[in-house]
Amino acid sequence: MTDVDLEFARVRAVLDRPTLRLMSRPTSATVLAVFRTVFDRDVQYVPADRMHLQVEEHVARLQAAGARVPASDQAVPTANEQADGEQEARPNGRALCREWVGAQWLVRSNSPDGDEQYSLTSHALEALSLVDALSADRALISESRLAMIVDAVHRWAARAEPDPDVQIRRIDAQIAELQAERDRLEHGDDVVAVDDDRMRDGYTNISDLIRQLPSDFKRVEEAVATMHRSIVEDFRQEVRPIGEILDDYLTRTDNLMEATPEGRAFEGAFELLRDDALLLRLRDDIATILAHPFAQGLGAGERRAFRNTVTILRQGIEDVLAQRRQLTATLRDQIVAHDVVRDRELDAVLRSINRGLATLMDQGSARDRIPLPLLPAAAEVGTLRERFYDPDAESVPPPIEEPDDDVFEDLDVEMLRKHGGPLLTELRAALRFAEADSSVDAFHGLPPEQRRPVELFGLAHLLTGREDFESAAQVAEHRTVRPDGTPITFHMPTAALDDERRPVGVPHDENAQEAR
Repeated sequence: MTDVDLEFARVRAVLDRPTLRLMSRPTSATVLAVFRTVFDRDVQYVPADRMHLQVEEHVARLQAAGARVPASDQAVPTANEQADGEQEARPNGRALCREWVGAQWLVRSNSPDGDEQYSLTSHALEALSLVDALSADRALISESRLAMIVDAVHRWAARAEPDPDVQIRRIDAQIAELQAERDRLEHGDDVVAVDDDRMRDGYTNISDLIRQLPSDFKRVEEAVATMHRSIVEDFRQEVRPIGEILDDYLTRTDNLMEATPEGRAFEGAFELLRDDALLLRLRDDIATILAHPFAQGLGAGERRAFRNTVTILRQGIEDVLAQRRQLTATLRDQIVAHDVVRDRELDAVLRSINRGLATLMDQGSARDRIPLPLLPAAAEVGTLRERFYDPDAESVPPPIEEPDDDVFEDLDVEMLRKHGGPLLTELRAALRFAEADSSVDAFHGLPPEQRRPVELFGLAHLLTGREDFESAAQVAEHRTVRPDGTPITFHMPTAALDDERRPVGVPHDENAQEAR
């Protein structure tokens, strides 16, 4: 093959990746806009039901604005389209999410609570990172980017130098440079401040690297998930012994963290999070950068994303470790609950079914019918007696006794009134004509048969609206008498009685009293 053939094969393989397929479709703008809106920088997992509703809403909004949206096989017609009889309909959110899962842009998994949820794959995160990088206004060649390259080359050249003398000369030069700067500041010279343009350029370069972190961690997580599926499949097929599968798992885990760039990046980040002093210094450096005057021109989202750099590292490592824990738990459950005999019996049954089906397909025709019951016939199994004969269960119940009509005493109207509700007429008269200064004194002036406990409800009803009663400024003892003659005392607010401030519901003259 010529050079152009090799280059063509390499480029075609790259263009077939899910990342470029996501960005090269006619509906890429809609899909990426939906992903960025639903999966904010602080949102990594979205419940399945909410994801379907949000996708339908956002796609319908973009479709109404004239944007080109992806079509799904199961479209939902809108109300206007149903009335007009048009063929175009609003795409279905569930169908679109299913298509995006098949295109390796979304991952559908289970949350710790057992609910289904969606998350972006590394391909989708890489596409979003590329869009963010291209949409940012920055110079392609800048002082901070060149300085970052020069510093990285110098640092790695120092680590790659095998000669100890050269290493010592490098360290001495660094010490001399730092000592000279310290002496200058100690003598009172001013600190050389960096202007806003250079700080913004350095911030942009750092942000570009931070935006690539989620997709890098996602690649490691997907590699662990792929290994998980492969090992579980080996367990189910029983292609190899369990011990050999476990050895392969440990070997592949070590190779995953050492042989791939994503694994090496994960190990480096993991070592970073183990160093508390380094994390504290990273937080302080981020706070110092955001305290510079140039940061006032940043948006709230940009400052929050830059401040959450350590959080991004922690969350990415936690996701990878969660995948590893899930794989380890699967292996443990498979080893503990693995029943070789039962699995072989099931495999033998399935193989016999396949052989019978193959024989039927060879001998039968397309119109042959086979009676196949959905459920097997009920097995005739005898049962033992669960209880012995009880003669009492066969006996006739005793006859019902006739009720005695004379069991209740004769009740008159006066007896019913004693056990009835409050006597509002007598209470109004007592509050209107009693020679008393307060409602409690007027109540105590009533005869015992009119001072039942239920009369307090009527008294509270008549005094409702009085400020001194409703505020409970004064609480007094109300001595009542039950219908059987037993005395009982209650504490209730009282109200003053005067001609200028009468209780609500109490008439001011005898004519009104008689009218009531």
